[in-house]
Amino acid sequence: MKKVFLSLFTLAAFVFSAATSRAQIHTPAPSPGAKLEQTVGLTTVTVEYSRPGVKDRVIFADDGLVPFGKVWRTGANSATKITFSDDVKLQGKEVKKGAYAMLTIPGATEWTINLYEYDSGSWNSYTKKEPTVSLTAKPEALPFSLESLTFDINDLRDASATINIVWDKTVVSMNLEVEVESKVMAAIEKTMSGPGQGDYYAAAQYYYNNGKDLKQAYVWAHKANEMDAKFWQLRLESQILGDMKKYPEAIATAKKSKAAAIKAENEDYVRLNDKSIAEWRKMMGNKSSLKPAVKSSEKE
Repeated sequence: MKKVFLSLFTLAAFVFSAATSRAQIHTPAPSPGAKLEQTVGLTTVTVEYSRPGVKDRVIFADDGLVPFGKVWRTGANSATKITFSDDVKLQGKEVKKGAYAMLTIPGATEWTINLYEYDSGSWNSYTKKEPTVSLTAKPEALPFSLESLTFDINDLRDASATINIVWDKTVVSMNLEVEVESKVMAAIEKTMSGPGQGDYYAAAQYYYNNGKDLKQAYVWAHKANEMDAKFWQLRLESQILGDMKKYPEAIATAKKSKAAAIKAENEDYVRLNDKSIAEWRKMMGNKSSLKPAVKSSEKE
């Protein structure tokens, strides 16, 4: 009877707990979260922050909500997080690609913006660290008041933009520079120079697997290996040679594939090459046979 009572008590407690969790009241956040994502040139900039409101308070002042000379999380709740998909320059300072916590020290005539490699949303954890990058910017007065803190990326050009921190009657702008020229030129040179190693390999593999022109498949496979020999690419070239009944060449290429596979510690390709080499040697000793060296079922 005691066990039954305990079971009923446990069940009642579970039901009460479930009902309580369902009854939670959701209310608007005083400083709602926001996420800004903007492409500048070929670089993506993302800012994740909370947006406190003025709410009839004095914001930036010696005795304001955000006092001059004091570290500010540049938002509310968690530390503001800014992420760059590529290396950039901010106010002329080099900033490596990655995510950063942004803490600022507002002043009447100058702001200090400190970036720390991001590891958590706890802004206090960064105050005892040396910033990864530190820069300064000048605040400017606005002819109007903006109620909610706003990050804005504007003045977009191919290789530059402006990151603005705007709140109440103050705007602080940071010049952003991104690399475009070298990326575009590299892409142009790569494209205009013709197919790459992966393109030749994919074309050869498609031709081989679908029973198309073996001579053309070999040309492409060999070209891929001339550019950068890989054990799987060498394996394909050897298979094509085997199906073309060029057994000595097939064996020689399979040995290269095996050696590369051993170096890469890929036992599957070592085994496949050993099997094919044995079959091709057998075929060389039985020239009257028309049986292909590698069955279609064994094609990778």
